[in-house]
Amino acid sequence: MPKITDAATERPNPLNEAAALEAGRLLFAGACVFERGVTNLDALAPADLPEIAFAGRSNVGKSSLLNALTGQKALARTSKTPGRTQQINFFCLADRLVLVDLPGYGFARVSKETVRQWTDLVSLYLEGRTSLKRVLLLVDARHGLKDSDRELLKMLDITAVSYQIVLTKADCLKPGPLAARLRETEDEARAHGAAHPEILVTSARDAVGMAELRAHLAALARPGEFD
Repeated sequence: MPKITDAATERPNPLNEAAALEAGRLLFAGACVFERGVTNLDALAPADLPEIAFAGRSNVGKSSLLNALTGQKALARTSKTPGRTQQINFFCLADRLVLVDLPGYGFARVSKETVRQWTDLVSLYLEGRTSLKRVLLLVDARHGLKDSDRELLKMLDITAVSYQIVLTKADCLKPGPLAARLRETEDEARAHGAAHPEILVTSARDAVGMAELRAHLAALARPGEFD
């Protein structure tokens, strides 16, 4: 979650951390609705809310994470077939934040031409969307960063888009291997200037890390009426 410290001691401030967690809970208690899906940027309207994009390899668990975050079982469709998400999907959360589900990259059971079109669409979105406040790069904890993830990291570094790595499917690893995967990912992320320093560990199935991720995203949302 956000590293909130006491200015005098530089030690974590549990009261502020509790407030951040509560802000995240309240934001995600709001209504989250599908807004639109686009297959070309000409159909993309100008944004008046901050946007958070969810990126990752096909079948990394983006849809499952979105459903777990929002507490909705079918907000985003899940499938065991890689490449199910074939457009950029936008979900409006409590009129304060837009969650953006990007098509998965890497292995997908579609034509090479379709993959190329998805890649071009996502690249244009990431490079030119001024309302985009952060990209969450989802990485399967069982496998760690792969070359296709590294290509996206390089692109985000070049375009100076802020991003944060989120390890998914943490429930599939025992504590020792999971801790090793986290250290390995942290070591590699330090070489990337645009990377957020904190890597989050999550499990959509067990709700691990959901409160912390909500707190991070609440800090990027448009202020609410009672903030």
